[in-house]
Amino acid sequence: MGKRKIHITDVSLRDGIQSLLATRVRTEDMIEVLKILDKCGFWSLEVWGGATFDVCLRYLKEDPWRRLRRFKDAVKHTKLEMLLRGQNIVGYKHYPDDVVEAFVKKAVENGIEVFRIFDALNDVRNMKKSIEVAKKEGAIVKGVLSYAISPVHTVEYYVGVARELVDLGIDIISIKDQAGLLSPKVSYDLVSALKSEFNLPVHLHTQTTADLAEMAQLKGVEAGADMIDTCFYSLSCQTSHPPGETMIYVLREFGYEVDIDERLYKEAGDLMKSIRGKYKKYDVLPPYPDVNVLIHQIPGGMITNFINQLKEQNLEDKLEEVLEEVTRVREDLGYPPLVTPTSQIVGTQAFLNVIHGERYKVVTRETKDYVRGLYGKPPAPIKEEIIRKILGDEETIYDKRPADLLEPCMDKIREEAIEAGAKTEEDIITYAILPVVAKEFFEWREKAERGEVPSVPVEESITEECNEKAPVEFTITVHGEQYHVQIAGRGEATPEGRTFFIRLDGQLEEVMLQPIREIESKGAPFGTLPEGSLVKPKRPKPRTLGDVASPISGKVVNIKVSRGQKVKEGDVLLVVEAMKMENEIHSPVDGEVEDILVNVGESVNPDEVLIRIKPEFDK
Repeated sequence: MGKRKIHITDVSLRDGIQSLLATRVRTEDMIEVLKILDKCGFWSLEVWGGATFDVCLRYLKEDPWRRLRRFKDAVKHTKLEMLLRGQNIVGYKHYPDDVVEAFVKKAVENGIEVFRIFDALNDVRNMKKSIEVAKKEGAIVKGVLSYAISPVHTVEYYVGVARELVDLGIDIISIKDQAGLLSPKVSYDLVSALKSEFNLPVHLHTQTTADLAEMAQLKGVEAGADMIDTCFYSLSCQTSHPPGETMIYVLREFGYEVDIDERLYKEAGDLMKSIRGKYKKYDVLPPYPDVNVLIHQIPGGMITNFINQLKEQNLEDKLEEVLEEVTRVREDLGYPPLVTPTSQIVGTQAFLNVIHGERYKVVTRETKDYVRGLYGKPPAPIKEEIIRKILGDEETIYDKRPADLLEPCMDKIREEAIEAGAKTEEDIITYAILPVVAKEFFEWREKAERGEVPSVPVEESITEECNEKAPVEFTITVHGEQYHVQIAGRGEATPEGRTFFIRLDGQLEEVMLQPIREIESKGAPFGTLPEGSLVKPKRPKPRTLGDVASPISGKVVNIKVSRGQKVKEGDVLLVVEAMKMENEIHSPVDGEVEDILVNVGESVNPDEVLIRIKPEFDK
């Protein structure tokens, strides 16, 4: 066998942390690792995109643009790469072309040199704009084939998608096996077909969920693949990627040239091994492969989400039923590959079908948009009875490019973003993509700059402390109802009191507690608190037909009605975000909005009254 050079992209600090540590690793803990990786000789380092953008803002309270600039400052020898969701950018829906253009330009300006661009449906129309802008900005583009198993996802199908991507001017054909489904045989057959049809490099990104990846990579290279993705050993395997150290050894043994300093690579892995312990709160995957993925095809991160959601509903015993329903929903919806955002769409819909005991009784807005065609054309036709049940008389629009239906918004949104706290062009783009999450981040940033909250979020700052000593926990009584309270952190004492960060029945709250002598002076008995001094009582449980609750735990992102407003049965009252999807909550009756018991940004649980409707027949 001749000495053919194989290039490697390391994805440890993007997909590695996303697959194994819920993307929760802070920038500060990656900089020194990144400096070592930069000296190893990789073709590129994928360090941005995917879930990192959202998680930086939502949980870590880090500016993802600043993270990218810091990475660029640390890396002197290697190209930085990002994963881009085509018209979804780094969000969960389609955005207008002007938002895509603004994002890609700023990504290049802040340090990205390689874009790996995919669409969950392999609808190339949804990748066209981002490819066009990235090429115009001088970046290298990997055009992605999102891999799945179904009657329609054949080698011939993927060659057809690749042909469309090549016509758009991509530099590299990339196979994205996000769930670890690519077998050695299909890898060999697919790469062989691509290499015989096109005169472009072929890249393999395949995950180790079912322990197929190393074999698939080796057979893909044998068939002519030029590039593979790996992680260093301490962030490899499980639902991550093959250990790069192992693949380098094997490829060299077969006579391929791999210009990587494996000793430095292991050094980077050793450093992350010591850091990984700080994040054991998120390090929860079983140590064995998930062979069931070959049936349900669900990416590893989704399983954790299902488990958490089911725990919140006290329905952990329903996991297997939800996984089986995912397979049925995916077939109903035309066999979409389960990758963001279709993985969330299918997964959330399956979850709702199970907890409601009736299929498609409650449908997320994203499911409805998907069926209508607002995400693109499904790989196979959606079942007609499913279309009618979800859309009613509404028509589908599969013949249209979804983004062509969206009005430009960057100019319109600018003032709104600045009012929400945006300070830079990057902030405005962030707000355009994730407005609710961005606004919360901007507000937190303002408080942190004024010293009103810890510079590191409580969730993260207490992680090491919690590993040594659990936070203070106790039960309090408010108006006869008991609540479990966990002190997660505290701010500096002031004359007005001290800010505490608590978890009330699992929900994180920021509260001001008066000096204890003041509470005592009000005559509050031990173990109880006067109204308003610490926490609000939970919302009441639904008791009448007009009491509206959410079917799922989540965060309120939009309230569509106001007190006194007349509504009809089926009207959208509010929107609750859960599992990254927006769930519209509808009015159960005709009537008048009597009370609204929740605000935008608040977390809610099932069986809590959020809005009260006075039914017409009560008048």
